Amino acid sequence: MAGMKILAGNSNRPLTEAIAAYLGTPLTQCSVRRFADMEIFVEIDENVRGQDTFIVQSTSLPANDHLMEVLIMADALRRSSARRITAVLPYFGYARQDRKSGSRTPISAKLVANLITRAGADRVLTVDLHAAQIQGFFDIPTDNLFAAPVMVRDIKARNKNLSNVMVISPDVGGVVRARALAKRINAPLAIVDKRRERAGESEVMNIIGDVEGKSCILVDDIVDSGGTLCNAADALLAKGASDVSAYITHGVLSGGAVARISASKLKELVITDTILPTEAVRLARNIRVITIADLIGEAIARTAKEESVSSLFD
Repeated sequence: MAGMKILAGNSNRPLTEAIAAYLGTPLTQCSVRRFADMEIFVEIDENVRGQDTFIVQSTSLPANDHLMEVLIMADALRRSSARRITAVLPYFGYARQDRKSGSRTPISAKLVANLITRAGADRVLTVDLHAAQIQGFFDIPTDNLFAAPVMVRDIKARNKNLSNVMVISPDVGGVVRARALAKRINAPLAIVDKRRERAGESEVMNIIGDVEGKSCILVDDIVDSGGTLCNAADALLAKGASDVSAYITHGVLSGGAVARISASKLKELVITDTILPTEAVRLARNIRVITIADLIGEAIARTAKEESVSSLFD
């Protein structure tokens, strides 16, 4: 991969190293550090003039610090005459603020898209956006990768008999994502109908579909507090499901989420490494992490060679 440079922010260096290993390309030496007042400073320690550069950085906790790193790294590359700058954002923070949720509220996802573009990024590569229309918030080419192929491989490896598996969408809004995965494994689909009374809380109301005796797999893009998953698992088991697992792309797992999931009736929660797993996640009895490094690495390679990325998901 001559002429390509991979740069790592501080949010998830192990993932970036795994991507670089897949590509057979050493990480570009750069310094991303803090001054005494926590102001971010970036210095690129290699020549990047005329190079195709990729900044790998999830805007996860602390979201604002990691976002600023992306912006400053892009500016540093632009001022160093990089030929092209691609912001690789395995987890795109602020994606849940993709519309006005009430009077006098922002559309923060659009603001962040503007910032990344103005900082100098020429294109964006991300994984499982919370809302597909966020691609349109960027005025530069944006590739939204899907974790489904990685999940499907794991599901098939773990379930020798898929005839008893049923894919579950934890809410009506996630039906398209769940249906796409269900189609890949030729499994039926059910939906959890829930009502959210206030932010961060959910109440399961009904199960649309017959889950009696089924091995249920909940599919979603983000698990944050874990309340929705735990409530959905309880409701599915109450309706006669034999067991309930979950496959979620982004393991935000804030606050007491890990303890909540560990104490729940979920057989297993499988997340990808788009967000660096904490020590609590690694030690949890029923949480498992699968890597998405090869998928992102292949997408980067195809982008560098001007080949199709969408064909990865055919």
